[in-house]
Amino acid sequence: MVSINYSSREVCCKIVYYGPGLSGKTTNLLYVHSKVPSDTRGKMISLATEADRTLYFDFLPINIGTINGLAAKFQLYTVPGQVYYNATRKLVLRGVDGVVFVADSQPDKMDENIESLSNLEENLEEYGYDLNELPFVIQYNKCDLPGVLSPEEMNPRLNPSNRPSYVASATVGNGVFDTLKGIIKLVLDKAKNTAASPQRQTTVVTEQPPEEPVQRQSSVPDTQPVAQASEAEEEHQSTGQTATAVEDAPAEENYRPYPGSMSQKINVSKPTEVSNPTGSETSDNNAAFKEPTFAVSDSGSGSPKMAPSVKKRKEKKRGFFKRMFGIK
Repeated sequence: MVSINYSSREVCCKIVYYGPGLSGKTTNLLYVHSKVPSDTRGKMISLATEADRTLYFDFLPINIGTINGLAAKFQLYTVPGQVYYNATRKLVLRGVDGVVFVADSQPDKMDENIESLSNLEENLEEYGYDLNELPFVIQYNKCDLPGVLSPEEMNPRLNPSNRPSYVASATVGNGVFDTLKGIIKLVLDKAKNTAASPQRQTTVVTEQPPEEPVQRQSSVPDTQPVAQASEAEEEHQSTGQTATAVEDAPAEENYRPYPGSMSQKINVSKPTEVSNPTGSETSDNNAAFKEPTFAVSDSGSGSPKMAPSVKKRKEKKRGFFKRMFGIK
């Protein structure tokens, strides 16, 4: 798919040279790179083996000028022709805009041409492309060699749909630029038709009045106060039981109401109820208790000893290094 960058006003297209091994794909790009001015082309990147076979792909960016105010840039790729590099060929075909099939015109290479062409169709179908709708041209290379087949003999087997074809000799440059111009024209024509066919849809955004806040009604039924009241009653009952248990608990032996020595034992007598001598049942007399009496038993003097002063001597903190090295 043609990539158009409106911010930089550039249109970028990808053209892939496809074909069997040693058919002249890399030779096409090398000739274009040698003849195109240096200010309109990029660096030629070629990954080839010792046998002059493309190992991964060849890449050549060229700039053909401006089209409708946009700078047109084309990226030329080749693929390895060997069958065991099919995964690489499929990867290079991703996002292709036009394909140049470079066929070898020698009679003994016809089967390889047919196999490579069928492989091209299969790889394009995996990406959702249709070869009949994609910009596609055929180049019959090596026509300068003796005993080669003519285009009329090769068209029935390689070009039954009469797609544009060119006779070329990549080593001397015959037909190289004619093939490149033909595929560029098809790619640009399709890009113009694709840009003009879809209708632009305008989205109208209308302002809506602000929504009024909706008061949320609690989904809790009216039985919640009853439940709260029952919980409060249970809590009150549990609190009453706890208070009764605390009242019934015996007084601790070490209870000291007044300051004194820890060695002293203080016996606290429980308050006892006083019976009403008059026999009158009044609420005031029922709540009368005797004052508790404290019996202090000490082996020494009868008076309790006062507690020592709780004021402690403040120790001066030592510094970090003094504490570390044990310096006082």
